[in-house]
Amino acid sequence: MTVDPLSDVLALVRARCEITGVLRAGGRWALRSGPRTQVKLDAVTHGTCWLLAPGRPPLRLVAGDAVVLNGAGPLVLCSHPEVPPVEESALAGADTGSTAGSGPAPPEVFHRLGSGEDVTILGGHVDLDPAAAAWFTGALPDVLYAGASGTEAERMRLLLEGIVEETAGDRPGAAFARHQHAQLLLLHALRAGLRDGTELRPGWLRLLADERMRRVLGAVHADPGRPWGLRELAAVAGMSRSHFAQRFRELAGQTPLAHLSRWRVRLAEQALRESDTTVAALGARLGYASESSFSHAFRRVAGMSPSQYRRTAAPAG
Repeated sequence: MTVDPLSDVLALVRARCEITGVLRAGGRWALRSGPRTQVKLDAVTHGTCWLLAPGRPPLRLVAGDAVVLNGAGPLVLCSHPEVPPVEESALAGADTGSTAGSGPAPPEVFHRLGSGEDVTILGGHVDLDPAAAAWFTGALPDVLYAGASGTEAERMRLLLEGIVEETAGDRPGAAFARHQHAQLLLLHALRAGLRDGTELRPGWLRLLADERMRRVLGAVHADPGRPWGLRELAAVAGMSRSHFAQRFRELAGQTPLAHLSRWRVRLAEQALRESDTTVAALGARLGYASESSFSHAFRRVAGMSPSQYRRTAAPAG
């Protein structure tokens, strides 16, 4: 039996996408935002604009396009790349038509720029469990583009329409509905990135873009405690050991057994934070022959022993 590795990772890092703002702009306009540690998501629901990001050519966005922004910045959204931008920080606290509130209120930040409403952009961020966030963000490019003409486009269009509808209306459960739509929007954006795969960094997400490697990750996630060796993993992929090892390293930036060890440690960290399972029992469950061998593997990845990690991760008080 195999499992879905992408769902596994999203659950491990507790990814939660929230739509937090709306930008409506027209005429000549440009808005610059500084670098942020959070993963962001911007989606165009109407019109067109440009995205300027360091180290890459200007990217034209049209209705239905979405971008996942992973610590990239400073970023500029604009009507034309040559328009001087205003700073997003200068708009904070200004009277922008905000409808901040709690419960089913629309997104908190509402900006208008320029004249008219040539373009509407939904903005949000992805909350991650800080203890596991690096596993997720380390595999993402600075800018992950999900185009309106891709295979996920129709589903993304419907999700964007749903978010706009729930934001404009005042129906019971609107906040819950927006959250569900935003979660699925993030998923489809990631899927779009997987189908292309060219801009992904070496890591688990790039492995998922390869059908044979996806089978391997599915088998490993289904039974992480199995005594996996190179021969068994290559057999799941249907490849020779040498070809499998080479291809895996090209995509992941590490050997198959090193990746397996890191995944086991990620699972162990979660169990140490959330349960009282003993270190010995946890090591046995994850396929280690002894508590000492598990502790050695854990320290090599996490930089501390399992017991130290549990004490460090325990809530204060």
